[in-house]
Amino acid sequence: MELLKEKIRTDAKIVENRIIQVDNFLNHQLDITLFNEIGKEFKRRFSSKSVTKIVTIETSGIAIASIASQYFNNVPVVFAKKHAGINMNKDVYEAKVYSYTKDQEYTIKISKEFLGPNDKVLIIDDFLASGNALMGLVSLLSQSGAEISGVGIVIEKSFQGGRTLVEEKGLQLESLAIIDALSDGQVLFK
Repeated sequence: MELLKEKIRTDAKIVENRIIQVDNFLNHQLDITLFNEIGKEFKRRFSSKSVTKIVTIETSGIAIASIASQYFNNVPVVFAKKHAGINMNKDVYEAKVYSYTKDQEYTIKISKEFLGPNDKVLIIDDFLASGNALMGLVSLLSQSGAEISGVGIVIEKSFQGGRTLVEEKGLQLESLAIIDALSDGQVLFK
């Protein structure tokens, strides 16, 4: 998606040639015009798929998934929680995930009342790096019996290997911007 790549080229910051910061348009301050284009692009790429729900992980995926939902007939968006409050239903699907950017392991949870075997789910998230968060979501969906219609990723860091995990599961993966390397403060796209 050229619009997204251009936004990354002009606005992203590279940290130590391993982390790409997109706080100013993707996961702190949100560029809603860009998000709408992202939603339209996911709809174009998954137009042949049946989708009854969109699933993501808190927090950065929520806004993207919510806007994308408009282009999938406003299907419900369900997000995996990293921190379950006392008011969360105790009957949940759970999976452990490791966060690369936070260097921390979380137990993610989705209430069983929101996912089941009749659901056809599109997973949407902001980043795919090593694939830990995504595999946690796949585990939750597997526990629920839901069918995975596909995986939509805004930015993939291909040099961290997450794509291999997705392909091994036989899932359709659509990444809107694929980064092959971060080198000398520059983003090199596939």
